[in-house]
Amino acid sequence: MALADARLAIVDLETTGGQPGWDRVTEIGVLEIDGFEVSSEWSTLVNPGASIPAPIQALTGITNEMVAAAPTFAEIAGALHERLSGRVFVAHNARFDYGFLRREFDRAGLKFSAQTLCTVRLSRRLYAEHASHNLDSLIARHGIACRARHRALGDADAVWQFLRIAAREHGEEILWVAARQVAKQPALPPHLDPAAVDAIPEAPGVYIFYGEAGTPLYVGMSKTLRSRVLQHFSTRLAWAPEVRRVDWQRTAGELGAALREAKLVKALAPAYNRQLRRPDSLCGFVFDMKRLRLAQSHEIDAQTLPYVYGLFRSKRHALQALRTLADEYGLCLQTLGFDGARPGACFRHQIARCAGVCAGKESIHMHQGRVAEALARLRTLAWPHGGPLGIVERDRDREAEEVHVVDRWCYLGAASSDAELAELLEAAREPRFDYDQYRILARHLGKKNLRTVKLGPCTAN
Repeated sequence: MALADARLAIVDLETTGGQPGWDRVTEIGVLEIDGFEVSSEWSTLVNPGASIPAPIQALTGITNEMVAAAPTFAEIAGALHERLSGRVFVAHNARFDYGFLRREFDRAGLKFSAQTLCTVRLSRRLYAEHASHNLDSLIARHGIACRARHRALGDADAVWQFLRIAAREHGEEILWVAARQVAKQPALPPHLDPAAVDAIPEAPGVYIFYGEAGTPLYVGMSKTLRSRVLQHFSTRLAWAPEVRRVDWQRTAGELGAALREAKLVKALAPAYNRQLRRPDSLCGFVFDMKRLRLAQSHEIDAQTLPYVYGLFRSKRHALQALRTLADEYGLCLQTLGFDGARPGACFRHQIARCAGVCAGKESIHMHQGRVAEALARLRTLAWPHGGPLGIVERDRDREAEEVHVVDRWCYLGAASSDAELAELLEAAREPRFDYDQYRILARHLGKKNLRTVKLGPCTAN
């Protein structure tokens, strides 16, 4: 089939929120495309049977008064089902619109299924040199004249203009090949409801695979949730057939997704996560110029972190690091208490790896000075702020923000309002240190163009 022969339905929805399970459609716009020309335009407001949140009203301009006299979805379901039947379902972030419509059709007692084409994924394939592919980016990049942004028919028309521009710039054949490639879907596990996958957005967040009897199998995170979930099934993981259910939580950005993943893995202990699962095995070195010892996880917190050298997932990793330093600096592991206790020179001195404090060839003070020098290379990053810091992430698609509150490398949580922010700061008098969150935050705070806000004095007393 050529592009000119394809029967398309370019669809856009406005809704009361982002969750198909309880949010509802407030407006539907459909462009029917035949012979790569518009054959029909159709749109309607929809009475959602619930109040439209004020931020959504401000974004779309659709008010409660406007939908009060509009038909319910059940009243238009039959006609809409017939309009979409036999057509390729095209939308920007198609799984959002497709997932919503499937849920609405289910409530109306109709089953709906269609081949889908996501123009976000199509744009990524055709214009891979660009970082952003949301509709605002496409409108600005391609000079698209959108008749009414955040209104169903206006946004559907913007998608149609993008398809025409892509056909002109790449040729219809290349566009059609790319469309067929991005429309391919992997085979899902036999017990997994396809509608549940359809509802997952292409947005940052975390996902959880559950097996039989609700057993957690795997927790992951991604900047594009739905693509990442489907990728698991494309790669044919050995445990994929065990999946019975997928849950997901959307976040404002990648940082929130990474932090939430680290927390959920520890809380749920899923069977197939190999990292992030053993918080109690964390350890590091403490040295007072006389004695070197391993500090256990319960000893490492916001107060003691500046005095800990190195942070390790396990005692084995810590001892490996110590042996490497001992070889480089000629340290005596026997003297340090990490290689047994015996009289006289240690075995490492006999093979020229220890400078000989155990054999009386150097003073203990010289040896301990080199220990301090070696350990300085393992010193944890100092908290560079005078108190708690807020790291701001913005979800442009939802016009939402999250502030991640951090105090001395301890993650206190995310806030989306001033009240939540005050509650976090008040509750976290003794913030709990987590190694994985520390690594995530240390990497993120080094990024450019990071939005932060100082949150006042240190919370701990």
